[in-house]
Amino acid sequence: MKRIAIYAKKLYKSDLLILEALLSGIQEKGWTAVLELELSQMLQSKFQYPANLQTFETHQDLKQGYDLLISLGGDGTFLKSVSFIRDSGVPILGINTGRLGFLSNIAKTQIQQTLDRFEKGQFEFQKRSLLRVETDDQLFGDENFALNELTLQKKDTSSMVKVHAYLDDKYLNTYWADGLIVSTPTGSTAYSLSCGGPIITPGCQVHMLTPIAAHNLNVRPVVVPDHMPISLQIEGRDRSYLLSLDGHSRQIKQGEKVKITKAEFMINVVKFEDNNFLDTIRNKMLWGSDTRNDL
Repeated sequence: MKRIAIYAKKLYKSDLLILEALLSGIQEKGWTAVLELELSQMLQSKFQYPANLQTFETHQDLKQGYDLLISLGGDGTFLKSVSFIRDSGVPILGINTGRLGFLSNIAKTQIQQTLDRFEKGQFEFQKRSLLRVETDDQLFGDENFALNELTLQKKDTSSMVKVHAYLDDKYLNTYWADGLIVSTPTGSTAYSLSCGGPIITPGCQVHMLTPIAAHNLNVRPVVVPDHMPISLQIEGRDRSYLLSLDGHSRQIKQGEKVKITKAEFMINVVKFEDNNFLDTIRNKMLWGSDTRNDL
C-alpha cells in the first residue's frame, strides 16, 4: 500500500475542493494520505476536518515508507516541500493552485489522471540539483541548501553594493549592483530570469551568476560548471546585508565569506511523458502566442 505525503502552505476555501478530490482519489486506490502537521491543524481549525488524519512534522518523518510527496500550491510551496524531502529520495510532484507554476505544473483538473498514471508507473524521475551554502556563522543551520537560487543583496533602499566573486578560488569579478544571484538550472526560470539570466534545461551541470540591476552595462550573467566552488563577499555603506536561499533570508555581516557548492544530493521530480520542460517553458512564457507560428 502506497503512502502519499501532502504539503500545502496555505489553503483558501476555493482550494478545499482540490484537496478533497486529491484525498478522495488516494483513498479510492487504497493508499494512505499523510498530511503535514500544520496543514492538518489548519484544516481542523478553519474547515472542521476530523482530527484523526495521519500527519508528518519534520524531514526525519519522511526517511522511510513514503512513495510520493505531493505539493499543493505554487512554486513557493514546491520549494518549501524540498526542506521535508532533503536526501530521503522521496519523489515530489507539484499540483498547481497558484499562478505561473514552472515546478508545480500539474493542473488541478488533472488530479485523478495523475494518480492513475502514477499507479501504472507511467512517469519518470527527473533529477534536480541543489546549491549548498556555507558561512562563517552557519546562518542557515542544516537547511543550508536551495533548489532555485541564492541571493546576496542590499537591504531595503540602501545604496548600491559591491559583491566580490571568486570561482574555484580564482578572482572572477566585482559586481557593482543591487546584489548577485547564484542559481541552479531549476532556478534559471525564477529570479535569475527576471534579471536577464538565461534559461537552462534541468540536466545541465552548471551554476549561473546573475547580477541584480548591475551598474556596469557590460556585465552579463555567467554560466560556470557546478563542480567549481563559488565564493562571495559583499561590501558597501551598511554593516549588514541579506543572504537568501529560495526566499528564506538571513542578515549577513559585511565581509563575511559565503561559499557555494553543489549539494551532495539531488531530488526526484515526477515527470510525465506529455509534460516535459520544453512544453512548460513554451506554454508558461507564451512563446506559442506569436501568430507567425501559425502561418
